Amino acid sequence: MQYISTRGKAPALGFEDTMLSGLARDGGLYVPETIPTLSTADIRAMHGLSYEEIAFRVMRPFVGDAFTDEVFADLITKAYAGFGHDARAPLVQLGNGHFLLELFHGPTLAFKDFAMQLIGQMFQEALSRSGKRVTIVGATSGDTGSAAIEAFRGLDAVDVFILYPHDRISEVQRRQMTTPTESNVHAMALDGDFDDCQARLKDMFNDFDFRDDVRLAGVNSINWGRVLAQVVYYFSSAVSLGAPDRKISYSVPTGNFGDIFAGYIAKRMGLPIDRLVVATNQNDILHRCLSTGGYVTDRVTPSISPSMDIQVSSNFERALFDAYDRDGNAVAQLMNELKAGGFHVSQGAMDVLRDHYDSGRVSEDETLATIRQAQDHMGELLCPHSAIGVAVAEAQRDPNVPMITLATAHPAKFPDAVEKASGLRPPLPDRMADLFTREERVTRVPNDLTQLETFIKDRIAS
Repeated sequence: MQYISTRGKAPALGFEDTMLSGLARDGGLYVPETIPTLSTADIRAMHGLSYEEIAFRVMRPFVGDAFTDEVFADLITKAYAGFGHDARAPLVQLGNGHFLLELFHGPTLAFKDFAMQLIGQMFQEALSRSGKRVTIVGATSGDTGSAAIEAFRGLDAVDVFILYPHDRISEVQRRQMTTPTESNVHAMALDGDFDDCQARLKDMFNDFDFRDDVRLAGVNSINWGRVLAQVVYYFSSAVSLGAPDRKISYSVPTGNFGDIFAGYIAKRMGLPIDRLVVATNQNDILHRCLSTGGYVTDRVTPSISPSMDIQVSSNFERALFDAYDRDGNAVAQLMNELKAGGFHVSQGAMDVLRDHYDSGRVSEDETLATIRQAQDHMGELLCPHSAIGVAVAEAQRDPNVPMITLATAHPAKFPDAVEKASGLRPPLPDRMADLFTREERVTRVPNDLTQLETFIKDRIAS
């Protein structure tokens, strides 16, 4: 299995090098050269299997010879051993034909744990074999950072630096990043929004002297390993509802497009997915693009669903790559136009995108109303992001096709918004009950590439 860049200029890599590299050296994102497919019989044989067994069968074709079967199975087992539910990703019925996929039973209470815990295990295995050390730098709108820190804290071969937008994430999200005591993890509050964090991260990857000097590695959703691990819960949930013998649709609250792109990969692998619905808040650039063909950036409006406060959705580049028939030059041109404020997708590419994706937008008031209604009528307390997914699903679902909404975070990660909507303040799990009394360790940093790189080098050296 080889991986190629969405911009067509970087050399093809195997799985391990792709995982450790993160961003391609031409600025593109790695995707599989070919998508492995599973037969109807292969998918049907997943009925009754554990999450870990399904994960092995779904991901194994993508891994190639990076790990033996025995080692890879062991890494998967270790990755999910700390989850708080035996099903790992349980389904809850909200109503007739509408189901909630709970993806918040991992150690940091967000869907990012499914990928990050496995990435941590794979990094550790690969680095222990090579004896090398890497520097992980990540950008987060809230959940990726805490999941990365949890996965890599205390590891000898890794230094972790996480950029998050100062004062633009929830207190729980912030404290999950700023209270770990391990010396190899560093939380950095950047003066700017998430798009600024993500831009500086990409700048670091494109500064090859810095990248090579610190052995830079990335664990944002630009890392193919992140997307791959998220493909699994599409299979586990669809099989639970009767796939491959019936179609399933998904509503996915998303800002950076990685979680829904994983659903697209599952569909390409043979899972009978009917519709993949992009659910956005008022920072609705994805919905605008899928509606009009124009991907034009606008001001980011802070919201009660901060993980979706994004205007530059990195993984959308992977979707464009396939929509433009894998023409790296065309994608590179679009990304150059994006630097100037935006681009327009060709009609042919829009037809391809609309063949796979629908979209919907939810206002702040509608999000609060959905949290309240879900509690009153469904007995389910939702985080604001999950509520956006539920609202869009209710508006767009086909009564003849089961709809699964991805519940991306535990409501306790956003207690102020949940309490405002429902009157209930969701408590943290017992193992995190002292989070608000732990001492924080964080550095405020400017939106300046040179100063960020100097900070990182100094902390590695120390």
